[in-house]
Amino acid sequence: MARICELCAKSTISGNRIQHKHSVGWRYKAPKTKRAFKPNLRSIAVDIEGTPSKIDVCMKCYKKLKAEQE
Repeated sequence: MARICELCAKSTISGNRIQHKHSVGWRYKAPKTKRAFKPNLRSIAVDIEGTPSKIDVCMKCYKKLKAEQE
């Protein structure tokens, strides 16, 4: 399963993990390694043109859908 929001197309992006070690040798250049930022997905059931189906949405889209229903 691809980790993509089906409403806003938010997906996994990459960035750096920075080690902030507080010592003299690390003062000028903190070591960096690659890491992945994954979206917070939730599977919900919605009616699309009268047909119930499950879609994966991120929490930002989920909160917007909940606010529209209330």
